[in-house]
Amino acid sequence: MSGAKPTWRVALTFDAEHPDRPTSPGVAERLLELLDRLAVPASFFVQGRWAEAYPATAHRIAQAGHAVGSHSFYHARMPLLSDAGLEVDVGEAERVLREIVGVDPRPWFRCPFGEGGDDVRVRAVLDRLGYADVGWDVVADDWDPRRTPERVEADVTAGASAHGDGAVVLLHAWPERTLAAVPGIVARLRDAGANLVRIDALDRLPTTGPRWLA
Repeated sequence: MSGAKPTWRVALTFDAEHPDRPTSPGVAERLLELLDRLAVPASFFVQGRWAEAYPATAHRIAQAGHAVGSHSFYHARMPLLSDAGLEVDVGEAERVLREIVGVDPRPWFRCPFGEGGDDVRVRAVLDRLGYADVGWDVVADDWDPRRTPERVEADVTAGASAHGDGAVVLLHAWPERTLAAVPGIVARLRDAGANLVRIDALDRLPTTGPRWLA
């Protein structure tokens, strides 16, 4: 059809973890409800300890049809762990996600704080355990209390549009500003012709992303 907008793919990914800043309870639950209403398939990287603390919510992620990857067990910076420590941390997260969420998170893993994805030793251990680190192309620092929902929305849509097809967006499942920004993000991306997909619908996945101190 003449004048139709080209379709391009964007994957919204959410790190489901214990917040390290004050936030209201129930944000992850409301986020899942929102994604369901908007018919958005997303991808969640779930921390093992968080899944243990919120088993019903963690299980609901997979039940809703979202992709599930591992976000470690303790949310430690991976390069600080020994090889044995890495194996214990990743193994415990996998056990919890299998038992509580009901899925095998392999091959998807996201290093906490983005640290370890470019570390040869860490990547070798992950590979041995059947994982590959999944980074991101677009980051909006939604964890930062100085950020507004409007700024998060603007940065995600601008970043995804600039990247084009296959953009992987990093967000978090606990900030209230993220919850407030998602409807605008979805509406603006769809209006621009984007098809929102899970990470397993992409041809490639980034292995590193911008860093931050959190």
